[in-house]
Parts: sequence; C-alpha cells; structure tokens
Amino acid sequence: MATLTAPAISKSPSKSSTQTKSKDDSAAVGPTDVVVRIVEQLAGAMHTAINEIREINENAKLLSLNARIEAARAGSSGAAFGVVAQEMQALSTKTASVADDMANKTQESISNLITVIGGNVRGSRLADIALNSLDLIDRNLYERTCDVRWWATDSSLVDAVQNPSDASVAHASKRMGVILNAYTVYLDLVLCDTSGRIIANGRPNQFHCVGKNESKSTWFSRAMATRSGNDFAFQSAHKSALVSDQSVLIYSATVRRNGEADEPVQGVLGVIFNWEALSSAVLSNDSLNPAESQRTLRLIIDSDANVLASSRPLPHDFKLPTQKLEGLLKESKGYILDEMDNKKVCIACAKSPGFETYATGWHAILIQEIE
Repeated sequence: MATLTAPAISKSPSKSSTQTKSKDDSAAVGPTDVVVRIVEQLAGAMHTAINEIREINENAKLLSLNARIEAARAGSSGAAFGVVAQEMQALSTKTASVADDMANKTQESISNLITVIGGNVRGSRLADIALNSLDLIDRNLYERTCDVRWWATDSSLVDAVQNPSDASVAHASKRMGVILNAYTVYLDLVLCDTSGRIIANGRPNQFHCVGKNESKSTWFSRAMATRSGNDFAFQSAHKSALVSDQSVLIYSATVRRNGEADEPVQGVLGVIFNWEALSSAVLSNDSLNPAESQRTLRLIIDSDANVLASSRPLPHDFKLPTQKLEGLLKESKGYILDEMDNKKVCIACAKSPGFETYATGWHAILIQEIE
C-alpha cells in the first residue's frame, strides 16, 4: 500500500542550509514585515517632502513680509506691489494649511495601511500555514486508518488469536516485526485477545508489553465497540507506557474470525504511531523564516482545546485564551489581533479539513508577536 509517511516526516534542515539562510538579510524578516517597512519608507519620504514645502512656505512668508514693508516705504508708487505682497502672504497661509492637512491625512492613512497589512496580510498568511499543517496531518493519519484495518486481516494475526499457541504467537510477532521494518513511523504493533491481554507485539526485544492488560485503555475498548472489521478506533495523543512513555497516537481495529469483516471478534490490533516525530516535523517546517519562527508559537489542539503538540516547551501555567478564540474556533480558518503578556500578537487558527473519509477534528493555532 502506498503511504504518505516518508515525505510527511522529514528531517530538519541541515546546519549548513540554516547558516546560509541566516547570512541572507531577507531571511531576517517575514514578507509582511518587508511590506510594512516599504510603507514606512514611503511615509518617511512623504514626511520629508511636506517638511520641505513648509520650509519653502516659511521663506515665502518672510519674502512677502519684506515686500509689504518695502511697498509701504515706497508710498503710493508701491501700492500695487503691496497688493501682490499681501496676496502672496494669503497664498502662503493657504499653502501652510494644505501642507498641515496633508501631513495629518497621510499619517492617518499610513497608520491604517500598516494596520491592514499587519492584520489582513499577516493573519491570512498565518491562517493558511495553520491549514496546511493540519492538511498534512490529516493526510498522513488517514493512512494509519487504512493500515490498521488492513493488517488486522493478516492471516498470521488471525491465526494467533483464533488458535493461540507458542508457534502461532511467535509467527504473528515476527510478521508484525517485518511490518515495522517497512513502516518506520510506528513504534510498535500490539495484538490483544478479547480480554485485552497483549499476546504478541512487533518489537518484543525493545518493548516488553506481552501479558499486560489493556482492557481499560481507550484504543482497546473503542475497537471492541466497533460494528465490523471495516471500522477503526483511535486514541488521541498521549504518553504510552507500552512504548516507554513516548508520545503516541494509537489506532486499533478488531481481528475477526477468518479475517472477515462481519465475523465474530477474536482480538484487537493496536498500531502505535510515533506522534512526536510527525508533530515535530509539521511544527518545524520552513513556512516561516528563522526570525519569524522565534516569535511564533505553533500549537495543535484537540476539540476540547487540549494542547497535543507545541513548537516549543510551554510553561506550566500556560493557558490558551479560549474565550478570545471561541468564535475563531468555529470557523474553518481565521485570525484575530490581540494582546498576550502585554505584547501585541496575531493569533491565526485553522480547523482540520479532513482527508477522504477521515478528519481529526483538531485545530492548528499560530500565535505571532507583532514587532
């Protein structure tokens, strides 16, 4: 079966490529910041031009005043020149008024433009990045639902739960080991009987879980409640004692008699997916440049707003502003501008779009400080 696994869980950029980016000045700021800086440069040029107009206008006023003084000294012969000088002063006054009005309107327009750019452009871009992250997760995890249902029909697993013996169980364990060698995104595969007792796993030398009872675990009980072998169950991100407390997702499906979907349940197969590897790859991709990444917190949360993954360690007292995000979480994607810890931030959010028949129902959230 073809999978999306290999390209989805990619390695981090090499040290040399990171160093090359850091030498490039363009990598120091994001595209939104570049646009804002251009607008600020235009605002500066406009401000300089208005100041020059004011300076010329002040000189014109002084010239007009001197002209009126000289016209007064000339008496009746300078009367006409005095009228011109007076009109020059009136024109200068109007020019000053226009320059001041232009300065005020320009400053207001520039401020509004920067706000729009900082909000719409930045927010829309971050929301798209969030959506792309979830799309990658959904596509990858869809494969897990296919894998578990397919492998639950494997003859070696069916035989191990239908006719348990040392030989059949050993063969099932060996078969699961072969699968694990081909699918490196899994930490382990475990096979349970209907009581929840693990009778075999794919990496017995690494994880000693045979004999453990998983009847109360979410992944097992949900699998036992499925109606047919075409269905699957799922336990969200958690640390599992089955694989030395590593962060995992567990997909499960029933193993049924003769491998037929509508036959009685004989056992349960659980596939233990390496969630930490996938989440790290998704949250550390190069959609943001190094400078942006430093001031951007990326989160994956479930439908109950529990944090499933974070781009950096979170403090113990970290609380997601769920009240502020209440409306945002109802949308497919969006953003808000707000403050956190006395800093202006753009909070972008996207909901799991789903892939084929599968959707996690999770949200990706990006919280970026606005400089």
